[in-house]
Amino acid sequence: MESGARPRRAAARALAEAVWFPAVLFLGILFFFAPALHAPEPHHVTVAVADGAGPARVEKALAGRYSGGFDVTRVPTARQARQAVLDRDAFAGYAVDGTRPVLYVAKANGASLEQTLTTAFGTVTGSAPLAVQDVAPTTDEDRLGSTVLYFAIAWNIPAYILATTLLRAVALDRRRKLLAIAVVAAVFGAVGYGVGAGLGYLPADPAVTGVAFLLTAAVATTASGLAPFARRFLPAIGMTLFIVMSIPTSGGAVPAPLLPEPYRALHAVMPLANAVDALRGILYFGGAGVLRPVLVLCAWIAGGTALLGLDFLRHRRAAAAADGDGDGGAATAAVAEPPVDDPALETPVPTALPVHRHHFGDPDPVLTGVVRDAGQDPVRGAAVVVLDGGGRQLVSTVTDAQGRYAVTGLPEGHVGVVASAPGRHPVARRRQVRPGETAEADFTLRGRAADPAKAGAEAPAAQAG
Repeated sequence: MESGARPRRAAARALAEAVWFPAVLFLGILFFFAPALHAPEPHHVTVAVADGAGPARVEKALAGRYSGGFDVTRVPTARQARQAVLDRDAFAGYAVDGTRPVLYVAKANGASLEQTLTTAFGTVTGSAPLAVQDVAPTTDEDRLGSTVLYFAIAWNIPAYILATTLLRAVALDRRRKLLAIAVVAAVFGAVGYGVGAGLGYLPADPAVTGVAFLLTAAVATTASGLAPFARRFLPAIGMTLFIVMSIPTSGGAVPAPLLPEPYRALHAVMPLANAVDALRGILYFGGAGVLRPVLVLCAWIAGGTALLGLDFLRHRRAAAAADGDGDGGAATAAVAEPPVDDPALETPVPTALPVHRHHFGDPDPVLTGVVRDAGQDPVRGAAVVVLDGGGRQLVSTVTDAQGRYAVTGLPEGHVGVVASAPGRHPVARRRQVRPGETAEADFTLRGRAADPAKAGAEAPAAQAG
C-alpha cells in the first residue's frame, strides 16, 4: 500500500509544482486587470472652476450624476482654470467666456479621460454648447494619449528579465551586476527615446532618457534584491509586481482618475505608473509634476540596493561564522555570491523518479543506478544525493526494495553522486550528464566494521570511478 502511495504523492507534488505559478498569474490577472479596467468612471477627479462659472452650481450638478466623481476647486479667473490644468493641479478647468462655457482639458492625460470630462460637463452647461480646448495635445502619431505607456512597458518588462538573466551570471559579483544594470538601463533609455522621437510617437525631449533609465534601474535592481530572499518564488513575485499589478494601475490604458480604489492607491507607488506620470510631465506639461514620480523611482532603486546590501551582510556573517575567528574578512573575500534558482528560466527542475517501467509521456531518467552491499544484495532505503559542480545539492532520493534509484531534470555537465546508508561508509562518484542519454552510477556500500585498510582503499577507488 505504501509503495503505491509514494508514486501518487510524487505525482501530486509534481503537478502542484507545475501548476502553482500559472495559477498565481491567472488569479492575479483575474483580480487586477478586469476589476481595474472593465468599467472606467471618474473617482475624485480634480477640476478647477472659475468664479464666473458658478463653482457651487457646477459641483452640485456633477455630484448629482457622479457621486464622488469630482472634486471642485474654485479659482478666480478662466486663465487660472486653464493654468491649473497645465500645472497638473487639476485634470480639467471650467469657465464661462461671456455666455459660452469653456472646458480646458489635456489629451496628454489620456483620450478616455478627455471624453469622460467632456460628457460630464456637457450635462452642466444645459442647452449651451460646450467649447472644449485641449491645452496639452499629443503628437499626431499618439491619438489616444497612451503611447507613453507602451514605451514605459518596453523599459519595464525587459528590466525584470534582465534581473533574472543576471542570476545566471555567477562570474559577476553584486557590484558588477549593478554596473551592468546601469549600463543596460542607459542603453535601453537612449534607444527607446531615439525610436520614439524618430518615428514621431513622442515629442523630442532628451529628458525622456532619464526617466527610462530610472524605470529600468528601479525594476531590475528591486528584482535583483528580491531574488536571494524570494528564491524559487521570484518569478511569481516579480511578474505579479511588475506586470500584473503594474500595467492595469499605470494610468496609461485607463487614466488614474478613472481607476477605482485600491488601484488608484497602487498607481501612486508602482514604478511603471510613476514613470508614465513623469514622462507625461516632461513631454506635455513643461516638467510640471515630475519631481514626485522621479523620487518614487529613486526610492525603488534605493530599496533594491538595500536588499542587495542586506543579502551581502547575511552571507558575510555566514562566512565569518564558517571561518570561526569572528572576523570573516578573508572568508568574505573567498566566498562567491551563491546563485539563485529561477524556475522561469531553468527548466526542468531536478526531480527524483519512482523506479518503474516508463510509459509514453513519463519523464525519462537521466541518471539511474543500484546500491548494493558487500555481498551484492540490494540496499533498500539508501540515500542518494546529486550535487552540482559547486557542491550544491540538486536533488535527493532513496532506493527502492531492489536498491534502485532514478532522477531526471539534471543540468548538462558533470555532477557528483553520493550514496549512503546507516552503518555503512558513504561512497561518492562523478558522472557526466548528456542530453538524450541516461548516465548510470552504481554503488557498493561496505559496513563500518569491515577491514579499515580495505574500506579506506574503496573510497578513492569509488571516487575515481
